[in-house]
Amino acid sequence: MKSLALHTFVTVLSVVMALALYHHFVIRPALRVGVVDIAEVYRAKEAEFTKLLTASSSVKDREQAMEMAKKFAQRLPVALAELPQECGCLVVLKASLIGAPNSFDLTPALRRKVDAP
Repeated sequence: MKSLALHTFVTVLSVVMALALYHHFVIRPALRVGVVDIAEVYRAKEAEFTKLLTASSSVKDREQAMEMAKKFAQRLPVALAELPQECGCLVVLKASLIGAPNSFDLTPALRRKVDAP
């Protein structure tokens, strides 16, 4: 009888721990939603690019603007891939989300990642 009680206790304890871990690592991150406004980041970078192109007529400045655009195009997918791992949440586009109470804006973090050298 004592052995049966001990086995029952260990089984219940194992199940409770497994459920707690599942909730912590699977359910809880899925409930947190990070929102990214990619259009805003694109518009800001496009304005910067246009300003560089129109402000100067030298070939060197134009090449510098093209290099900036190339680096942006390379950094954006990498930054978007890193965001969910850093925040431990689901990341969606701002335009595709309506009324999520657990959402928070990750656009400034994306902008920092893209603008970082």
